[in-house]
Amino acid sequence: MQKQKYKISVIVPVYNKEKYLAQCIESVLSQKYGNLELLLVDDGSTDTSGQICDKYAQKDNRVRVFHQKNGGPTAAAMTGLQEAAGDYYTFVDSDDYVSKEMLSEMAECLVGCEGEIVCCNHVLEKQRETTPVIQPLSPGIYEGTRLDEEIKDRLLGRENRIIPMSRCMKLCEKSVFEGNEKYYDTTLRMGDDFNLIYPALLKSTRIVIMEEALFYHYRYVEDSIVHAYDPDNALSIAKWYEAVSKIVQDQNVSDGEEKLNREYCYMMMYVMKNELRNPDKDYVRKIQHIFMDAKVREKIVNTPLSVTSRANALLYLGMQYPNKMLLHILRMIVKRYDASGRRGRGRKTSDVTA
Repeated sequence: MQKQKYKISVIVPVYNKEKYLAQCIESVLSQKYGNLELLLVDDGSTDTSGQICDKYAQKDNRVRVFHQKNGGPTAAAMTGLQEAAGDYYTFVDSDDYVSKEMLSEMAECLVGCEGEIVCCNHVLEKQRETTPVIQPLSPGIYEGTRLDEEIKDRLLGRENRIIPMSRCMKLCEKSVFEGNEKYYDTTLRMGDDFNLIYPALLKSTRIVIMEEALFYHYRYVEDSIVHAYDPDNALSIAKWYEAVSKIVQDQNVSDGEEKLNREYCYMMMYVMKNELRNPDKDYVRKIQHIFMDAKVREKIVNTPLSVTSRANALLYLGMQYPNKMLLHILRMIVKRYDASGRRGRGRKTSDVTA
């Protein structure tokens, strides 16, 4: 029997996605599960996205629109969380769309307890192909000791995440977000989803990993993928580290500092890859400035790390020994990878060769 007694708030942060927004909105409004509200948070769009949101609000009373000054995806998500009136919350990115059975199938997994989260999988939609992406954690219900040992203790400090830290593809009972606002940093350009979802997962009492459940369609949009150089990437990771440190301390995460330092080192692989994309000819100096900093160096040298991916192993080598010759070689590999166009999603550190 379909469980429609729970009201579901679907939160869609919107910024300049006029080309895809209508399909996103219509995929939510056409859900088989009818007891929902759709919150469209227009985060200062400069195209017609705001008008598109207003148009749908006029046609369907389940749609609520919020226009705000541009503050970034975290600010938009926070507005959605503050305004949501449902029993359960889920996020959809404005250039993605969802299958019409997503909410009804996910709702079937609910038992109505405080702190439960249901996780589905997604399809990577590229221009010429679609690829199913299944999270590595075994399907099933995780509660009590199993939840603590098989999920919560393994969320941090692993090369490959057992659950994607995306805010999407999850149906969350609202209480898992309560009190977590202090961990959100609207200035973060990287790791913002982590700060939203990690404390929510730690607060959970029941997690359901669905089998198959390829309901969420992640659209590979060329101009939305962050492969361009970000000069402030290292600074963002430093801010991310501070925010997650507070989560680890407040939630008394077992071996939290050790796990966080491993997580930091994995994140710094992304920083290394980003800096290898630096168009400035003086990129070597910038990399050495970042990775020879005393605090950064201490974590890299003193944190034992397991690296199984060949590409991550190369990035890790560059972090440990940022000499000019090695960095030149890594830069050529990254350029070749970018030119190939073979890009994926859901990895904590973007793989150079896959």
